[in-house]
Amino acid sequence: MSAGAGPVVEIAEDDLYGLIAALTHSDWQPSGGSLRINVVYRGHALADRDLETSLFRLRGSSSEQIEPHILRNFRKYAARDTSPGDSDWNWLSVAQHHGLPTRLLDWSNSPYVALHFATADPRCYDLPGAVWCVDYAAVHELLPAQLREEISAHAAGLFTTGMLGRVAYSMADFDRFRDRQGRAVPLFFEPPSLDERIVNQAAVFSAMSAATASLHEWLGEHPELYRKVVIPPGLKWRIRDHLDQANMTERVLFPGLDGLCRWLGRYYGPRPEEDASTEPASPGMGDGTGAAPGPDVTGRAP
Repeated sequence: MSAGAGPVVEIAEDDLYGLIAALTHSDWQPSGGSLRINVVYRGHALADRDLETSLFRLRGSSSEQIEPHILRNFRKYAARDTSPGDSDWNWLSVAQHHGLPTRLLDWSNSPYVALHFATADPRCYDLPGAVWCVDYAAVHELLPAQLREEISAHAAGLFTTGMLGRVAYSMADFDRFRDRQGRAVPLFFEPPSLDERIVNQAAVFSAMSAATASLHEWLGEHPELYRKVVIPPGLKWRIRDHLDQANMTERVLFPGLDGLCRWLGRYYGPRPEEDASTEPASPGMGDGTGAAPGPDVTGRAP
């Protein structure tokens, strides 16, 4: 394992345990992590992909204008019991979870969940992947006072939708928060436990206080708050095999028949170095992988 420029950490081709150490050690964290590691993780199959939101990829600079219309129509056409609460935070959580383009980004409390999404697509096995790691407690220390006081009052590391609803019930309320230079600010929150998938993936969402604002750019101005661990192509298969043996698979992360089929389709696919006609081993032995085209982070296709 070796550190690259700034917060980028390069992992050697054969260093699985160095990778795990890079993801789980807390010595780099500004917040200290004395009780728990205050880090959220996001896995990318391609290392050069940035942290753009699905809403920004959809509409770019007009995201701010289109966001209220998308969310309003989602609320209008969804079933009445779709959301566990009526604040924009609850509705955005449900919408993001089901694939609607939003300003939210998916993260996980688990580095293993992030590694799953960094290695789920065999089409990317010849290219580097990455896991982004962000010290959310240190990020929250930079928030405007009202937001910082809300999370401090609950002695919490991450916001909940209930906490956010008290200080910013709507996105319009949230967008009023700015730093001392007048720029948008990020925060991280745990969504409601909408179903087993969101629980099993240890889901966390991030949001910027402007629909067009970029967390990628914000982190670039605060390099001490994150690290980007780059996974070499030659290590991806070994990671995938390790995750399958640890039962970190689609069957667990996507409970139900869809996840079961996704797991079997990937498992019975060829290894990266094998021809597609090669007969696979039994998935019960935990030594296979390959992968059908899969999602990039926590459940949605890129």
